[in-house]
Amino acid sequence: MKRTGAGVLAISAILGVAAGFLVDQLLTSAGRATFTPAVTLPILLVLLGALVIALAIPIRRATRGTSTSKVDPFRAVRIAMLAKASSIVGAAIGGVGAGLWVFLATRPVTPSLGSLGAVIATTVSGALLVAAGLVAEHLCTIRKDDDDEQPGGDDPGLEPRLHDH
Repeated sequence: MKRTGAGVLAISAILGVAAGFLVDQLLTSAGRATFTPAVTLPILLVLLGALVIALAIPIRRATRGTSTSKVDPFRAVRIAMLAKASSIVGAAIGGVGAGLWVFLATRPVTPSLGSLGAVIATTVSGALLVAAGLVAEHLCTIRKDDDDEQPGGDDPGLEPRLHDH
């Protein structure tokens, strides 16, 4: 499994910004109020980030030898995938918050403090979830052993034989 790249996170964030801006644009053009995220959303995102890191710490301890308990490899992969998904979802939700913020900032009327605070909190907590996901993903990686074979590497047993004619 490859680690989450900056490109994937950037695309997720850009799509989120576009979606957030577009949702508010469509709502106001229909004469409705702009979308404001629930106050509990940022709290849940931060709690999810803390949970992902808490799940990854035992994996790190087992792979570094600081723990005597063994880790189920399938559990480790599931936690690594949860970390990867968390970082991508965090980028998308942070992007939506940023898109909502950009929409509110470009309006001639100053938005209410409550709606602006919820939007900013959503953006920040999305960024925190990205960071937590990346940290947890790092915690789930194993060290590279010196004796691991590399494809096409310099393993003496795999050298081609040359025949003299």
